Amino acid sequence: MSQTTLVASTGRETGSPASRRLRATDQIPGVLYGQGMTPVSVAVARRDLRLALSGPAGFNTVLQLEVDGKTYPAVVKDVQRHPVKRNVSHIDFLQVNMSEMLTVSVPLHLTGEAKAVLNEGGLVDPAVDTIEVECTPGNMPNEFVVDVSEMQPGDVIRLSSLVMPKGVTALGDPDMAIVTAIHGSQAEPTAETAAAVEAPEAE
Repeated sequence: MSQTTLVASTGRETGSPASRRLRATDQIPGVLYGQGMTPVSVAVARRDLRLALSGPAGFNTVLQLEVDGKTYPAVVKDVQRHPVKRNVSHIDFLQVNMSEMLTVSVPLHLTGEAKAVLNEGGLVDPAVDTIEVECTPGNMPNEFVVDVSEMQPGDVIRLSSLVMPKGVTALGDPDMAIVTAIHGSQAEPTAETAAAVEAPEAE
């Protein structure tokens, strides 16, 4: 689990024109909410947010969000991005209870080189780029890493084979494919394909 401190200011004006003015000063409008609290409109410096989320956990970082002298453990629940620039235009922070379960999406990264697959002109295809899990904020993994070095053409790595850290439960079908080794161009053509190639053109 990664934790870092982020300072948020309050008292910002709400509404689209005010939000545009705020973003022009490199501040990102947002809201902090959670169970048992009244939602609070906040703003964070774009640079500070980028630094706070630059660690290995990325958007799954557990933030110590400082608001008006009070610190809230929080995670990024949702972000809105500019349709063209793709930079963050609004952000939602969710106050979390460190002992309660959360549902989060954890990045999946592949490591190693599947030489047996590559030698046959195939490729290793990650079927998903995140794994949805349930865990407490304190047990939240930064990432899942899968070594594909020993994969053979046609091999499939399924969700059930992914080792979960203590206190973390994978959500979804255990038989779901998360990585597939696809046969390449050296695979034998099907009978239908061969017949189509060998058949003479109709006059």
